[in-house]
Amino acid sequence: MLFDSTLRKQLSRSFGGTLIVTLTIVLTMMLIRTLGMAAGGQVSPQDVVLLLGYIALAQLPTMLNLSLFVAVVSVLTRMYRDSEMAVWFSSGVSLARFVRPVLRFATPVLVTIAALMLLIWPWANRNATELRERYDRRSDLSRVAPGQFQTSSDGRRVFFLDKQSPDSSDGRNIFILDQRDDGESVTTAQAGRIEPLDDGRRELVLSSGARTDLDTTGDTRTIARFERYVVRIGEKTGSARADIPPKAQGTLDLLASDSPRSRGELVWRLGMIAAAFNLLLWGLGLASGGPRGGNNWVMMVALLGFVVYFNLVSLSQAWVGSGRLPASLALLAVHGAMLAGALLLLGWRVSGSSRPLLPWRRR
Repeated sequence: MLFDSTLRKQLSRSFGGTLIVTLTIVLTMMLIRTLGMAAGGQVSPQDVVLLLGYIALAQLPTMLNLSLFVAVVSVLTRMYRDSEMAVWFSSGVSLARFVRPVLRFATPVLVTIAALMLLIWPWANRNATELRERYDRRSDLSRVAPGQFQTSSDGRRVFFLDKQSPDSSDGRNIFILDQRDDGESVTTAQAGRIEPLDDGRRELVLSSGARTDLDTTGDTRTIARFERYVVRIGEKTGSARADIPPKAQGTLDLLASDSPRSRGELVWRLGMIAAAFNLLLWGLGLASGGPRGGNNWVMMVALLGFVVYFNLVSLSQAWVGSGRLPASLALLAVHGAMLAGALLLLGWRVSGSSRPLLPWRRR
């Protein structure tokens, strides 16, 4: 009882500290990336915090996997270094005895990872995709900001206005560059206002300006002045996309689909859950060390194995998504092999518990 409670307490402290550090680093990187997307016009600046929350929820299973694996390896390596493992081994406790308290501690985390991958992962990806699409479907008038050059959704128009009224319906010193296949036109006006139409769309009414048309085929230029000029710039059709990406589809929808991409996404979700369990066994087998040093190599090898394992999970998803392998064979080949390797390593360590995987240097 004392053995189980002490080990779980140490694992809890190490897991909590590792998760906080990992979450801070990942959130900082994602915040910089999201701010870059907002500056580049890919997402709305008002949706940065919301989009960051969705991305964080989508990446949380990977962070939980890494934190749980690092906690197991670091705690057991410290126990080797402080000779606690030698005390437990001399008391008749083998390395196999550590499996039960570690699994008991990790069970809530494993359940959380499964719920995140099967339920929260598609929900977060779907909402993040909708945020980007809704911002992309906004009208060209909504892109206009005072003092900034803005490009239309199709990339053919460039807008600029110097000043804007508080209600964003009137503007002054307006510039519009319209590019066509056979030429381009430049429209300037002293003032303009937005007027709604009966069908719900809006139009831009310019006053006191000029329009210059350049025909690139005949190399001719036409200049026309106007007192009133109407530019039709309507909203995009806001219908939902028919081709929802697999990562935004529910797990039940993936099970009912025979598409290779859907099967690949299903392999990724189930693979993340299987990887969390396999990494616990690998952590028990990889942890080693001694009071004479060499413990940093254990953590480096463990982190390298973590990276390789998750690259294999991504590779299996690509194989299934491209139709090279069936989903069942990909899961068995990657996670079955990793489970067998972890059990063999753990059995080898149990047969000689005092034998470390990486021998430390003796002075």
